[in-house]
Amino acid sequence: MKRQDSKMPMRVEPLRRATRPSFRALSTEFARFVRFILEELKPKGKILTPFNVITGVIILVGLVIIVVRFAKGLGAVTNLSQEFPWGLWIGFDVVTGVAFAGGAYVLTFMVYILGLEKYHPIARITVLNGFLAYAFYAGALLLDIGRPWHIFNPIIGNSFGAASVMFLVAWHFFLYTVAEFVEFSPAIGEWLGYRRLTRILQSLTLAAVIFGIMLSTGHQSGLGALFLMAKGKLHPLWYSSLLPVSFFVSSIFAGLSMVILEGTISERVFSDRIPGTHKASHGEIVVGLSRVCVGAMFVYLFLEVAKLINEGTIGYLATPMGAWYLLEVLGFMLIPAGLFLLGARSANLFMLKIAAFGTVLGVALNRLNVSIIAYKWNAPFHYVPSWMEIWVTLAVISAEIWALRWIVRRMPVYEEHEEHLDVEELSVKEGVQWKAM
Repeated sequence: MKRQDSKMPMRVEPLRRATRPSFRALSTEFARFVRFILEELKPKGKILTPFNVITGVIILVGLVIIVVRFAKGLGAVTNLSQEFPWGLWIGFDVVTGVAFAGGAYVLTFMVYILGLEKYHPIARITVLNGFLAYAFYAGALLLDIGRPWHIFNPIIGNSFGAASVMFLVAWHFFLYTVAEFVEFSPAIGEWLGYRRLTRILQSLTLAAVIFGIMLSTGHQSGLGALFLMAKGKLHPLWYSSLLPVSFFVSSIFAGLSMVILEGTISERVFSDRIPGTHKASHGEIVVGLSRVCVGAMFVYLFLEVAKLINEGTIGYLATPMGAWYLLEVLGFMLIPAGLFLLGARSANLFMLKIAAFGTVLGVALNRLNVSIIAYKWNAPFHYVPSWMEIWVTLAVISAEIWALRWIVRRMPVYEEHEEHLDVEELSVKEGVQWKAM
């Protein structure tokens, strides 16, 4: 037996040497990679569908408007001014869009930190949605900056501005986008067929999740902190020292409501990509997410009541802007919260999806009120977005949907590939088999 054991390393060593890539092996692998990418770039499914035609026209016209914007400036395509420097591209694409992307950090916290495995089937698609949202909304932010090349200043160290809330938001925005890419990267490794790389990326997932959660709590509340500097310009019913907390709490139920809606749509559009076990758990997942939404929404409503009392702004409820505020809080927050509560108790999926849709509208209305509608509400002339601003926003959303569809049709988003043995494990396994002989 001793003699047999002494020969073991000699048997395994040639396998280790064989794993060292040569130039010929690298060139062969590169050629395979290029062929694979070219094959994957080919369309899958029908091209001339109503959705493709409509969104394609929107994207093409949007690109023309973007070219005009960069060639002639913001004034050529927007209604922005010195009085109203932030418009639809900030108020909706960034301030509202970041709230809708909040489902990624909430869900990864539930799955990877709390260990709630029943939500694991939708973890990848939620992270992918969050990553694409941040990537495309960063592009929308680029459009809104008068000198877009200055967007890198906080990152490269030119005009750091460490005391500014914008500096905090910029860095958190950038780092969180990177963290979400790392969280999703194992799916890219599986798609490319690189098993060892996939395992390395999987080992980074937990650290990326923890890092991403820390960043999300910072910049979700940081967006609300931006408007603390607008005291006197923002209507008293929307201004509060609790704005950072309200923005953070609302991102929880806004993100999860968007997850419910996206899951409902994906179940129809990507039905062939979703395993049967995942479809069977869809109802249970929706009910569970709805319960989280109920808790977060009632915390938000409590903050709204506390704001009215502490800020002494109850009297404004009798004004026209007060009626608009009540429509937002009661019509699009309290009622959806009640529907979530009733639907979760009876497991009524239709009611829960209606509640999710109402919540999404409510959060969008709130963010637009804070950033646009209630900002300088008493000014003689108010900002109204131009048709080109609205068109570009639709183009950004359409392009994001195209990117999502392309990825889901090709990568293992709804299911993870089976674990594979790497070279070291193959060596040990073959060594054991040789030993058994």
